[in-house]
Amino acid sequence: AFSLSSKLLSNAGVTYRPLLSRHTLQTSALLNKQDVGQKPPIQPLDDIDRPQFLGIRCNWTQKLEFQGYRVEEGTSVYRILNREGKILDPTQDPNLSEEILVRMYHGMTILNNIDRILYESQRQGRISFYMTNYGEEATHFGSAAALDDTDLVYGQYREAGVLVWRGYPLQAFMNQCYANEMDLEKGRHMPVHYGSQDHHFVTISSPLATQLPQAAGSAYALKLAQKNNVVVCYFGEGAASEGDAHAGLNFAATLDCPVIFFCRNNGYAISTPAHEQYRGDGIVARGPGYGIASIRVDGNDVLAVYNATKAAREICLEEKRPVLIEAMTYRIGHHSTSDDSTAYRSVDEVRHWDQMDHPISRMRKYLMSKGYWDDKKEEAWKQESRKQVMQAFVRAEKAKKPPVRDMFTDVYKDMPLELQEQWEHLQRHLQQYKDHYPLNLYAGSKEQ
Repeated sequence: AFSLSSKLLSNAGVTYRPLLSRHTLQTSALLNKQDVGQKPPIQPLDDIDRPQFLGIRCNWTQKLEFQGYRVEEGTSVYRILNREGKILDPTQDPNLSEEILVRMYHGMTILNNIDRILYESQRQGRISFYMTNYGEEATHFGSAAALDDTDLVYGQYREAGVLVWRGYPLQAFMNQCYANEMDLEKGRHMPVHYGSQDHHFVTISSPLATQLPQAAGSAYALKLAQKNNVVVCYFGEGAASEGDAHAGLNFAATLDCPVIFFCRNNGYAISTPAHEQYRGDGIVARGPGYGIASIRVDGNDVLAVYNATKAAREICLEEKRPVLIEAMTYRIGHHSTSDDSTAYRSVDEVRHWDQMDHPISRMRKYLMSKGYWDDKKEEAWKQESRKQVMQAFVRAEKAKKPPVRDMFTDVYKDMPLELQEQWEHLQRHLQQYKDHYPLNLYAGSKEQ
């Protein structure tokens, strides 16, 4: 083999020199001939007999064993409040002000009211679709409160509480779900697919996990622009099985992007339970494989979520690298109004989480223990919050649908001839058969 290599090098016009060692093939002359860049080694190389393969740091072993296919004991869950709303370790108390804590509780409960009213609206045929947030409220408000309101958020579809925290109007929620003329999205999107540039919340996209690589790219752009912000990307444990999840996590890790990947592990990906979704130790165990700092947190503990997100944001900003948070929670409601969860889980299971470990109940007990809340305030707020939501609901339902012409606008800056012809054809059709269409329900119907 050595003599053949010598002959090949000679034929290539390269002077062959005797090897320094019988067992080492010297090809530096060939590399120089090919103008290979004179860069330093990617990682230190020496004569010590240890693994020097690129991309790993480890030792040799003579034990033939496979790792990681059995989980003896999973990663611990970071927690501050127990089910009774009591602080387990005073050193972990974030010592948030009464104003912030009450604001969190207000947001969690008003989101609950939004869910109830819009869920019932869909069941009555008033809107086409809805997804509730029951049981996951702490993941929204604990994380949102720890962020800067200018941090860019990529949601999946069950993070409405982040928008509530940032001041997204109740009316905007209702308008979007009703797809009326006041809807920021002009009625072009499914209900609960919110988005707001003013609130730094990227519009929801239905396909699972597409937001992960997008978030990595946005975070990389922030890094290049030297912005003092992070990107936060929410997703579920089901979305973590998508290929885009791997791409997003790997890009963020290798490019050192300041992004927080926030996984809401609520136990079910529609009807697929977590134990059928993966075999390893959940989603948090994947972080080290990418070289990403990771933590598992009690997603029903708003204070634990706050602390974890706050610390993750500091890592992103100070060290310019990604962080993975797995928030363990439970989806109390159906996946959506298109789902009947009684077909794949027991009522007793749902009742347990609703009655024994609901994040709103835990937060209320904590506020009461601090003297910030009582039964009188609870009753008054129940009435006030429902009133606010109902007022927005009534206005949204009374509003007209977007103008029919909006079907043809915002595709091109100037409407091309093909679309103009289609619009004119539709106008003639509606004029001829106007008795068959409820044009009075659409804005600008007189002009049409």
